[in-house]
Amino acid sequence: MGQFGIGQAVRRTEDARFVTGTGRYTDDVNDPDQVHAFVLRSPHAHARIRRIDTKAARGVAGVLGVWTGADLAKKTRSNPCLVPLKNRDGKTIFIPEHMPLAADVARHVGDSVALVVAETLDQAKDAAELIEVEYEALPAIVDPVAASEGAGPAIWSALPNNIAFDVDRGDPKTVEAAFKEAAHVTRLRLVNNRVMVAPIEPRAAVAVPGKDGRTTLYVCSQNIHRMRATVAGMALIGEDKLRIVTPDVGGGFGMKIFAYGEYGLVVWASRELNRPVKWRSERQDAFVTDTGGRDNHTDVELAIDKDGRFLALRTRNVANMGAYLSNFAPFIPTDAGTPVLGSVYRFRAVHARVIGVYTNTTPIDAYRGAGRPESNYAVERGVDQAARELKIDPAELRRRNFIPKEAFPTKSGMGIPYDSGDFHKNLEDALRHAGAASFEKRRAEAKARGKLRGLGIAYYIEMTMGSPAERAAVAFKPDGTVLVTVGTQTNGQGHETAFAQVLSDRLGIPFDKIRVTQGDSDALPLGGGTGGSRSMVMAGTAITDTAEKVVAKGKRYAARVLETAEADIEFQIGRFKVVGTDRGIDLLDLAAKAREARFALAGEATQGLDSLGGVDNQSAITFPNGCHICEVEIDPDTGGTRVLAYTVVDDFGKVVNPMLVEGQVHGGVVQGLGQALLENTVFDQQSGQLLTGSFMDYAMPRADDMPSITFHRNEVPCRNNPMGIKGCGEAGTVGAAPAAINAVIDALRPLGIGSFDMPATPQRVWSAIREARRG
Repeated sequence: MGQFGIGQAVRRTEDARFVTGTGRYTDDVNDPDQVHAFVLRSPHAHARIRRIDTKAARGVAGVLGVWTGADLAKKTRSNPCLVPLKNRDGKTIFIPEHMPLAADVARHVGDSVALVVAETLDQAKDAAELIEVEYEALPAIVDPVAASEGAGPAIWSALPNNIAFDVDRGDPKTVEAAFKEAAHVTRLRLVNNRVMVAPIEPRAAVAVPGKDGRTTLYVCSQNIHRMRATVAGMALIGEDKLRIVTPDVGGGFGMKIFAYGEYGLVVWASRELNRPVKWRSERQDAFVTDTGGRDNHTDVELAIDKDGRFLALRTRNVANMGAYLSNFAPFIPTDAGTPVLGSVYRFRAVHARVIGVYTNTTPIDAYRGAGRPESNYAVERGVDQAARELKIDPAELRRRNFIPKEAFPTKSGMGIPYDSGDFHKNLEDALRHAGAASFEKRRAEAKARGKLRGLGIAYYIEMTMGSPAERAAVAFKPDGTVLVTVGTQTNGQGHETAFAQVLSDRLGIPFDKIRVTQGDSDALPLGGGTGGSRSMVMAGTAITDTAEKVVAKGKRYAARVLETAEADIEFQIGRFKVVGTDRGIDLLDLAAKAREARFALAGEATQGLDSLGGVDNQSAITFPNGCHICEVEIDPDTGGTRVLAYTVVDDFGKVVNPMLVEGQVHGGVVQGLGQALLENTVFDQQSGQLLTGSFMDYAMPRADDMPSITFHRNEVPCRNNPMGIKGCGEAGTVGAAPAAINAVIDALRPLGIGSFDMPATPQRVWSAIREARRG
């Protein structure tokens, strides 16, 4: 409605406090009586803990307690894996204990072995240096493929082969039949490199015990209700004894959905000491304790008929899980990633096998896109490889195999029901905006300067998901403002602005009168948090439902105030009217009167227009999709790769705020290009030591590494939710990596280089060119 309603590019209202330094993050929470926690970590990737002597540490001035894994074995509980998959043989997968402190064996560099709490952080650190730990170093394995083939030690004695799980998805019989009749089969092996999440705000937690026996945990998170359940379990208290509060969050990208051992430790320690306990991660901590992303090794096979039409797809993916299973780790490469292997093409069938492997590395879990970027990368690299082998233009091969617009609704080759899409239009628009028709001229010009230029195309489809239930509350305040409370959690996406737009659009409330709040588990009975690009789909729908409840209550109150029958009241945006007359009352004026005792309604759970609404058992699945085109230039003398131009055309269905959507796409593309061209987590193959443990060694993308991004949209409304919207938060990441690597390979193709794995760093590109020239 108007300049602040759905579809308008409203500037973010929350940015004023962020850019002026008045945001409030978890590390800004300080209690006058608080003490500080420090966690001692293993310097070994794999070692038996023979002895821990804490006597000297306990004697340090200010130290209130020192605890080991043995001390807390019966006082805390394992950080759980919440996805008990079934293996291909029907047996439940092996899920090891992941205690907040390791008691017998450290299984990765950074594994927690002791907790120190002191009056000051410096005192806690000084005490930790005096803890004597006798380790028996054990052989380590960090390569998931080698571990899956039986190399290296058994990380868990109950699982000598290190196979965390072995599952398959899809239709193997139909796929096998299709391969038998194929005229051509494309095969390739891919590495999807491990990346560090590295949000600008490191993790932090402050546990404050209350006089009522409840503890409040301030923590940077993406899902307060799930966090409450998991941390309460680790600290061995009832959920009713724990309140979670998440203030502003400086980036999450998936890794702040999960509970970590430190959160259970500070809750336990605060109750043990009856003092507020604060812990915060430092960047070195983050590199060895935060969950990583990706780390897949995938074999791809694509069956094609004599006319260049796809018949079937088959993949075998070895997914590194690290030393423990994080909360949702098995879900990411399996039921998050495999459904989109059907992609946008008319595959007869798809079959995927996923082997999860334990290694002596930090655990892996969701990272922006969570399985969908990995699967989309496999498909789009396979399609480009097939185009080169068949000598068909990559765009033409995609056109030939797209699911046509008129086929919707339909099912993918993975059996996933797609509701809507126009893949042909997105591709053609992207080609036009990228100037693909004149690319060969640009390639020739670059060649004349001694450079190599390439153009890469990647189409993507994402399946957004998340909890199928959500709540929202609307409260009308005496000062004339309206408070909207939601169960999701902003991590910088602009939720406060977008959710206010939805309510303003539905009820006609002035935009500047609306305040959005989130991040308090006491405020709503449930909430699904933020993850899987679900927030606007679910919270927007919940706000819409709550707005309808406000209108329903408002008609009853308006009938009493205007002295008429409820059936004679109608709602026009922002105003209740008596049908057929000019008598009426504005919504906010009615809200003020509804608080008066003389207008009270019998049988209402809450007086006034305040309402609680939401959705239950709604399919949160949407299928955003689009085309990415990347143009690169490579200096063959240095291996340096520059992204000269980047074009995106997306279908996000109905868009609430185009400016926020474009910002999300830009951020996602940067993260995808970062993985494709710069970022790589490297462990020493023998010792298991992390070799890229700081930003001096791990190359995060900077502004001058990135191109200007051209962004366009085509709106094809989603049929799976009443708002017609499709999730957008992760889409940029899903399409960027294959577009960039396809462009790099296209640039290197004249040298006979037909395959290249991420990241395309200057050294790796230069080495490939050198080897090709030798050949």
